[in-house]
Amino acid sequence: MNKASRLACLTALVTCLSVSAWGADSIEAARAAYAEGAFTEAADLGEALGTVAGNALAAEALAIFAHYVAEEEEREPLLQRAMRAAEKAIELDPESAEAHLQSAHAVGRYSQLFSPMKALQAGYPKQVRASIERALELDPDHFGAHLSLASWHAEAIGRGGMMARALLGANRKTAHAHFERAMALAPERNVVLVEYAWGLMLLERRKARERAEDLLERAIELPPRDAYEKIVNELAVERLAALDGEAR
Repeated sequence: MNKASRLACLTALVTCLSVSAWGADSIEAARAAYAEGAFTEAADLGEALGTVAGNALAAEALAIFAHYVAEEEEREPLLQRAMRAAEKAIELDPESAEAHLQSAHAVGRYSQLFSPMKALQAGYPKQVRASIERALELDPDHFGAHLSLASWHAEAIGRGGMMARALLGANRKTAHAHFERAMALAPERNVVLVEYAWGLMLLERRKARERAEDLLERAIELPPRDAYEKIVNELAVERLAALDGEAR
């Protein structure tokens, strides 16, 4: 499903469900809106709470909406808002691993609005890595942080090659190690399988095709538990089809 289709589906959903449908203002209400795919409503509810959890959830929801659903002209302001929400969460609790991880997520998505060289000059890759590593220092068993650090190394190597290894310290073995750790911690999360498959293709290219296809097939078999996992499931279907097309 492309972005236009996702936006149409979410618009129809939000038309049917008002904020009041998720109950009184609480983190549970924000999470319920997120689960239904009402990402901007989830962000509104999360920010209104003024808590660490609320702002971290708002940052996550806005980054997802901006990357997967929003129109191109909407992405920058949405991601700027996501970064502010993450920064607020860190201000409220500098020891929150989730706050640091969502800061990395928001800044990482924001950096993708620019060319690799411009993003590098602005220092975004190093900022993202530092935030992820801080999250892991605070919570060594956070599967999302392991997955994010693995993806950071894979993306840097896949897109930047020798320059990324030299300037950023990206490392293939480190990527594999963190992907495997994420898999061990959360084997039932489809995003882990999909991102690992994508990382393998960035790191190993055709040599990893069979393993990547297996991971994507396993991801597709997992029933989505919320709107974001449904998006990830659709992404797995698209990427598997692309790999099958390349093999022919």
